Amino acid sequence: MQSLLGNEYDDYIDTFTRPRTYGLRVNTHKISVQDFLALSPFTLTPIPWTDNGFYYDGAVNPAKHPYYYAGLYYLQEPSAMFPAATLPVRPGDRVLDLCAAPGGKSTELAARLQGKGLLVSNDISASRCKPLLRNLERFGFTNTFVCSQSPQELAERFPAYFDKILIDAPCSGEGMFRKDPSLINNWNADSNDTYSSLQKEIVHSALHMLKPGGDLLYSTCTFSPKENEEVIAYLLEQDPTLSLTTLEQPGFENGIGLTECVRIYPHKVKGEGHFTALIHKEGTLSGSGSEQRVSLPAVLKESLPDMQFPLTDGSFETIKDKLYFIPNMEVQRKGLRFLRTGLYLGDCKKNRFEPSQALAMALSPNTFKTSVSFSSNDERVKKYLKGETISIDDKKIKGWTLVCVDGYPLGFGKASKGMIKNKLDAGWRIL
Repeated sequence: MQSLLGNEYDDYIDTFTRPRTYGLRVNTHKISVQDFLALSPFTLTPIPWTDNGFYYDGAVNPAKHPYYYAGLYYLQEPSAMFPAATLPVRPGDRVLDLCAAPGGKSTELAARLQGKGLLVSNDISASRCKPLLRNLERFGFTNTFVCSQSPQELAERFPAYFDKILIDAPCSGEGMFRKDPSLINNWNADSNDTYSSLQKEIVHSALHMLKPGGDLLYSTCTFSPKENEEVIAYLLEQDPTLSLTTLEQPGFENGIGLTECVRIYPHKVKGEGHFTALIHKEGTLSGSGSEQRVSLPAVLKESLPDMQFPLTDGSFETIKDKLYFIPNMEVQRKGLRFLRTGLYLGDCKKNRFEPSQALAMALSPNTFKTSVSFSSNDERVKKYLKGETISIDDKKIKGWTLVCVDGYPLGFGKASKGMIKNKLDAGWRIL
């Protein structure tokens, strides 16, 4: 760090005596930034490198607020918001988040797809994919595919398939030493070489999955040139049709030798350390094509007659009595290790259908008419999130009911005679 920073080294070291910053990113798939700011109970300050990110006071805990359970925002380190905000995702794109867990970048990429196209969120660790899936479901997406494969295995299955690829590569984590001091204990003199070798393998596989005309964004949370600029130089050597796109942001530093890239230092901005590079592959992408709306299957129409849920570009499939809406992929799924493809709608049981928590999070009072909504400070919201039965004022409501906070879904209940029996999935409840 002394070699990299020179006379700025003392300023960098001084950041370890100052508190870290905290960030909140609005889920624009569910709510506009303007509407969220009107609802927000928190004091928020805009983060300059993203349109929907805000600093908040670390003394408060937004993860305990009902809006968090409604999927209205994601808590993310401010610098870590830059990569997903920088990859030029358009509705209808096929997007790959190659090292996706726990989902900070995937949730933003999917939100920017606006329900069109496809997001494949992959992490080689199956255990890390579980919180990734939970975060995507909480945000209410219908067009995601969550899998756990090595980059090499994915490259064999998805050659020249993706319009946009994001690689938040595993790294030595030097940029996060202030945020998480435990990472210091995992660092050793061989860390940079070890990770650099792994990163080159990952980007090599990713290159085979990128379409001509597509964009690949590479990021790390480390400072080592071996894990940053040297990896990008290696990638550029693999294919002469690749070129760097210039990234600029006040307070960010240029890459070392590759001035189109950016480095984020904690003594320069309110955020931790990061490196980001955006690479374009020569060529022209085709358009996303027209949307094809699909009809709901009979079991949904019969069991949930109040549901008016427009779904496009996919099909319905029942797997072991579980009903899914699966987005069009044109890729053979057999042999892939995946946790979820598309939207899990619910269980087809004898003489009845039970809707899933994932379906509830994808709906709204506009798409599911039988619903009740409470203000965020209503005690019944907390009771519902704890799994308790709650009372409602309208005793005429009966059957499957969408329970909402200020109009945004928390889950299902079953209403009868002024009471709602709690159907919130146990894993989603407040402990």
